[in-house]
Amino acid sequence: MSTLADTGPLVALIDEGQGEVHLTCVAELASLSGPLLTTWPCFTEAMYFLGDLKGWSGQEALWGFIERGALRIHLPAVTETKRMRVLMEKYFDTPMDLADASLVAAAETQKLHRIFTLDSDFRVYRINGTTGFDVLPQP
Repeated sequence: MSTLADTGPLVALIDEGQGEVHLTCVAELASLSGPLLTTWPCFTEAMYFLGDLKGWSGQEALWGFIERGALRIHLPAVTETKRMRVLMEKYFDTPMDLADASLVAAAETQKLHRIFTLDSDFRVYRINGTTGFDVLPQP
């Protein structure tokens, strides 16, 4: 079973400079089975942050996750992109950004509940408006 991956853990897995967060994410990843699944908005954010933090070496390391099959990128259907807009409007006061909306929409279509994130907002968001996420790592 795949686990959705948000931007934060993707960056923390590669950036040792994040100290305890890096170690927590590495330990959590070791406990998961199957590849992580992310979205283009999250992958893009992670590339941006890793480029800023570590330059090409950080970005290259993230590409390595894809090449090894440890990370897959979910390609949204048109219905998902419409759903992202609806979700961003619904959670405007949280606020929900595009990356978060893309993960919730992917969770709905892929029937996934587990998410690897450092973002507490995923304790608020609901899949199909009803079901909460199984957020990893646990606080």
